[in-house]
Amino acid sequence: MDICYLHFYVENAIAWKQWFSQRLRFQVVASQVEATAQTEVLQNGGVRVVISSPRTLASPVAQYLQQHPAGVAGVAFAVRQLETVVAQAIAAGAQLLQPITADPQRPGLRWCQVQGWGHLHHTLIESPPEYLPVPLLSSQAQWQFLANRADQTSADFLAVDHVVLNVAAGQLAQAIDWYESVLGFSRKQTFEIRTAHSGLCSQVMVHPHGSAQMPINEPTSVNSQIQEFLDYNQGIGIQHAALRTADIVQAVRTFRQKQIRFISVPPTYYHQLPQRLGRLPALVDWQAIAQQQILVDWPSDHPQALLLQTFTEPIFAEPTFFFEMIERQPYQVDDQQRLAEGFGEGNFQALFEAIEREQQKRGSL
Repeated sequence: MDICYLHFYVENAIAWKQWFSQRLRFQVVASQVEATAQTEVLQNGGVRVVISSPRTLASPVAQYLQQHPAGVAGVAFAVRQLETVVAQAIAAGAQLLQPITADPQRPGLRWCQVQGWGHLHHTLIESPPEYLPVPLLSSQAQWQFLANRADQTSADFLAVDHVVLNVAAGQLAQAIDWYESVLGFSRKQTFEIRTAHSGLCSQVMVHPHGSAQMPINEPTSVNSQIQEFLDYNQGIGIQHAALRTADIVQAVRTFRQKQIRFISVPPTYYHQLPQRLGRLPALVDWQAIAQQQILVDWPSDHPQALLLQTFTEPIFAEPTFFFEMIERQPYQVDDQQRLAEGFGEGNFQALFEAIEREQQKRGSL
């Protein structure tokens, strides 16, 4: 199971299509206008986003936006054996929103949709590689395909590395159980992050048969940034999505020029890096990393496997959804090259503290 696309519900799909195109260099690959909603599909490398806005109050998009601000309403997963995945979900008690459906114009493309945690939905897609793996959103509408493939020569992103779900205090164990039993995720790392002001608890969920990863957070204090998200989002939701890149320094430099705003990292963070690492690998351009304010971490068992991350400021008016950019650097183990895996507690702590600084600016901490 891999993350196939993120489905945003917004007030104006055209405006956000332009935002993704101009700010994050996405290309429009398909469009669909139906009676109740307008939808745009964009792609940058291995990352796809689907953006929908309502055309009538009867639209499910409108109903969602009456309860929540704009954000990610759905996460779609690519699966290899759709019947098997759906059978497990139904047996575990999942609510089926859309039964298994085939696309007569794209043979082999099939999908279904299940209700996720809270108001989140998950589309499960089985598709041959030659098709854009985004199903019809209405049986009365058709896609207008604007490009067979997005131009890969200017691609910035390799894949959606992970998405992060925020749930209410006391719901973490239930949400973990749901994603284990319904979609077959497994538990990996657990984090408890605290400062003098607030805290959170996080369980990283990974799928054993694919690349999908979903950390799930719950607040451990009433003024936690997770609680602030829940308050502004009016319920649980996707806090951020990580876009994996092969060169984070160049990507961040490019997106800063496109007016993307990133969190700030104090200079003391980089002064402390040599002590944390023991030594700084010579092949890494540490000056460029510090200039672009990128966080650096590594798993405790493989300190040579560097994990480079940074985070945008919230993209909507409310302090809810933001993007992460992540580079997992390669390293050698037993003459085999691997990519840095998992998540580092140092970066998790640094992110938490950076968001706390933004909370302080808003007066909500």
